[in-house]
Amino acid sequence: MSFTMKKMYTFTVLLVLFLSAQVSSIQAKMVNLPDFTQLVEEHSKAVVNISTTHNGTGKQNKRFLHNFGGNEDKSEMIDELMRRFFDGQGGGSAPSDDKDTSSLGSGFIISKDGYIVTNHHVIADADEIIVKLSDRRELVAKLIGSDKRSDVALLKVEASNLPVLETGSSETLKVGEWVVAIGSPFGFDHSVTAGIVSAKGRSLPSENYVPFIQTDVAINPGNSGGPLFNLEGKVVGINSQIYSQTGGFMGVSFAIPVDVAKRVVEQLKSKGRVTRGWLGVYIQEVTRELALSFGLDAPEGALIVDIMKDGPAKGILKQGDIVLEFDGKLVKNASALPVLVGATSIDKPVEIIIKRAGKKQTVTLKLAELPTAEELEKKPEKKKIIKPKKLEPILGMEVTELNQTAKEALDIDGGILVKNIKGNPAEDSGIQAGDVLLMLNGVKIKSYEQFQLIATGLVPGKTYALLILRNGSSKFLALKAEKSKDSK
Repeated sequence: MSFTMKKMYTFTVLLVLFLSAQVSSIQAKMVNLPDFTQLVEEHSKAVVNISTTHNGTGKQNKRFLHNFGGNEDKSEMIDELMRRFFDGQGGGSAPSDDKDTSSLGSGFIISKDGYIVTNHHVIADADEIIVKLSDRRELVAKLIGSDKRSDVALLKVEASNLPVLETGSSETLKVGEWVVAIGSPFGFDHSVTAGIVSAKGRSLPSENYVPFIQTDVAINPGNSGGPLFNLEGKVVGINSQIYSQTGGFMGVSFAIPVDVAKRVVEQLKSKGRVTRGWLGVYIQEVTRELALSFGLDAPEGALIVDIMKDGPAKGILKQGDIVLEFDGKLVKNASALPVLVGATSIDKPVEIIIKRAGKKQTVTLKLAELPTAEELEKKPEKKKIIKPKKLEPILGMEVTELNQTAKEALDIDGGILVKNIKGNPAEDSGIQAGDVLLMLNGVKIKSYEQFQLIATGLVPGKTYALLILRNGSSKFLALKAEKSKDSK
C-alpha cells in the first residue's frame, strides 16, 4: 500500500470513528429524554372533556383572542392577549345571539364519586354542563361553585368508582422541569403535549390572586381546565391562558398552580364560594428611581399609593409606606402582595414589616374579607371641578390651587393641580397636565405656598418621591431635583 493510500485509509478510519462518537453521543442524550407513555396510559382516563350550552346569550363569541398589529396601546394589548382562550366555539363561524351556543374545554376528576375541576371561564354563564368521560359516557354536571378571581370551578357528576388524579405541589416545582398537559384542544380528546416550566410566580393583567406557572407546553383552545402533570404523574397546575397574537399557541402558556387551586376547591366544596383576605390598599411597583428616592438599596416590596376609607389598613398604613414583609413572608415585588394577602386568614392578627420615612417598622392588623368586584366598583364617579388661578411655575410646571368643591369632588384634603409642563424636572419625571400633586418627599401638599417651600428645600441631583393623582388613581413618580429652566 502506497503512502498516499495509507493516509487516505487513516483519514477514513478517523472520520468513521468521529461520526460514530457523535452518533453515540446523540443516542446517549436521547436515552436521557423523558418517556411520557406510562404517564399518559395511567392518568389520561381521569381527564375529561367539558362542553356547555348557553341559551341565546351570545356571550361566548365575544371573548376570543384577537389578532394584533403594532399600533395598539401596550397595556390594552396585553390585557387583550391575556384573555381566556376558549369561551366560544372551537373554530368556525360565530354563533347567533338567538341560538344555543356551546363551548369546549377540559377538566380532571379528583374523587371517585365524581368531583371534577376545571376553569371558571369554561363554564361561566352556562345553562347546561356536559362532561364526557374517557369511556365515552356523557354526564350532566352540577356546578358546585366557581371562583372568577382564580379561574377555578368545581363540578360534580353522579357516578362512582371513577379514575382520579393525584395532586402534587406547585411550590416545589422548579424552572426547567419537564411538564405534560392532557386536554381537548379544538375538541380533540386526550391530546398530549409536553414542555418545560419556563417561569414561576408570573403576574398577569387583571389576575391579582394567582402566581401563574409559565410553560412552553403547547396549549390551544379547548385545553382550558385540563391538568398539567410533573414527571411523577401528579397534577401541578391547571392550564388556563396563553399569550398569543394569532389566537393559537406561540410558545407561552400559563397554568394556575395546584396549591392555589386546592385552597379554592376546598372552599368551593365546603361553602360554594371563596373568601380571601383584604388589606384595602392600592399599590404600585418600586422602580429603581423610586427605590433611590425612598432610601432602598434595590427595588423591592410593594409601595402603597392610597388607602381605602373603609379598609382594614386605614389608620395603620400610610401613603408612601413600602411593604417589605407580610405575615413572615418576603414581599419581593408589588404583584406578590395581593397573592399573600388573599391566601391569609381574616381571623388572626398579621404582622407587616414596612419602610416608612427611611426606617423599618412593624405594624399589626386584622384583614377583612375581600369584597366582591361589584362592591369594590361602587365608588362614585370623581369629577374635576376646578377654578384656575395663575401662579408662578415650580420645578418645571405651572400649577394652580384647588378650591374646596374640587377637593371634595376628588375626595382629597389637599393637593395642587398641574396646568402645564414647562420643562425639567417635571418633564423627565413623567408628570402630565391634569395631574394633582399630593405629596413630595414624604410631606403632604396643602397649598401652593407649601409646595413652593418644599421645592426650595430639595437638593439638586437628588431623587425624591412624588405622589400624584391621575384619572382618579394615585401613583408615585420619581422626581430628580435640578435648577428650573422655566421661562417667565
